[in-house]
Amino acid sequence: MSAVVIVGAQWGDEGKGKVVDLYTEHADMVVRYAGGPNAGHTLVVGSEKVVVRLLPSGILRPGTVNVLAQGMVIDAAVLVGEIDALGARGHQGVGERLRVSDRAHLILPYHIVVDTLRETSAREGKAIGTTKKGIGPAYEDKARRTGVRAGDLREPARLAARIEAALEAWAPTLRALGGEVPDARAILAEIAPLAARLVPLLCDASALVDAAVRGGQRVLFEGAQGTLLDLDHGTYPFVTSSSAVAGGAAIGAGIGPNRIDSVIGITKAYATRVGAGPFPTELTDADGQHLRDAGAEFGSVTGRPRRTGWLDLPALRYAARVNGIDGLALTKLDVLTGLRTLRVCVAYDTPSGRTRELPPELFDDPTSVRPVYEEHEGWQEELSGVKTLDDLPATARRYVRRLEEQAGVPIYLVSVGQERRQTVVLHNPFFGRAAAP
Repeated sequence: MSAVVIVGAQWGDEGKGKVVDLYTEHADMVVRYAGGPNAGHTLVVGSEKVVVRLLPSGILRPGTVNVLAQGMVIDAAVLVGEIDALGARGHQGVGERLRVSDRAHLILPYHIVVDTLRETSAREGKAIGTTKKGIGPAYEDKARRTGVRAGDLREPARLAARIEAALEAWAPTLRALGGEVPDARAILAEIAPLAARLVPLLCDASALVDAAVRGGQRVLFEGAQGTLLDLDHGTYPFVTSSSAVAGGAAIGAGIGPNRIDSVIGITKAYATRVGAGPFPTELTDADGQHLRDAGAEFGSVTGRPRRTGWLDLPALRYAARVNGIDGLALTKLDVLTGLRTLRVCVAYDTPSGRTRELPPELFDDPTSVRPVYEEHEGWQEELSGVKTLDDLPATARRYVRRLEEQAGVPIYLVSVGQERRQTVVLHNPFFGRAAAP
């Protein structure tokens, strides 16, 4: 298999960075196909911890080409800052192995202003809980055809005209929110040195990626956020502004869906969510605090404490269906160590009866549904040294196998710590069965 999509199967923050980094040992190309700098992917290599927001998680692999595709929205200042930060840490040649689609849309200062003003001025209970990075407004510009694309950086006159047109469109909104309309000349002056850095990286990403797949190269498509934050398939309106599911890889990267060979869904051994919106299995007790503390559950971009809860199997089955998931990567199993009793949501009680599926009421009237839990015995042993599933404590092994059985999808990988080596790899999508790295 040469084209593999890795997608979040929950509300994001599932540990995609580590899983992508592991599999990119064998990948020729890694492609980010959606989202923007609201997606923090954490990589831990030895004693070094790296958080990337725009750069694909394969960027630390010297032999891998990394692509930011046209489905993304890109903050040029953030991207250049990430490239320079990695260079300062000794990771050389980052720009040489990075390509940026000239059709990707740019996040500009007015997008960030609008995003921030909307969130901070929203009535109680009405804020979405965005990262205030300008993601939503940038996608709005894209949809209403007033966006500025990376390719516009090549032509200063065209860039100026498009920024002025966008500012004219945003002016009523900015004033209504109590903000000021930025000066186009100031924005152009700010972006000029960034353009000089990014223009050499621009390419026709669709042609580049398609040629790699057709040529038999191993291509990994890296998703951002998670299934339940998808614009169409998530808990609307508390969602992101892009297509976070596996099907979005074909659109966002500009390839045919028949080019995709395999889809891997990532799920934590429990659940987390950042921002507002329904979260039926959320915990607000000591167990929830244990998950937050042991799992370091704080946003890698914002630092916000994540909401924590028990694993939701109806939601996982839903993610398997809408993504066409072939295998699961189970992360943060080690975080459950120390809990005497574990609970897993296996069904929902709804006004129309009990169901094993994710109920439609969750999207429209979440207070009308109630999770049905199954209890499991916990374990006290540390898992960081585990090399195979047989090395797991018996209760942990039963927990993993029960999740696999209930999800209806085989488990390809189990993570028992932050580092690369703290992983049990059961199946490599490029080669089949594989030993742990």
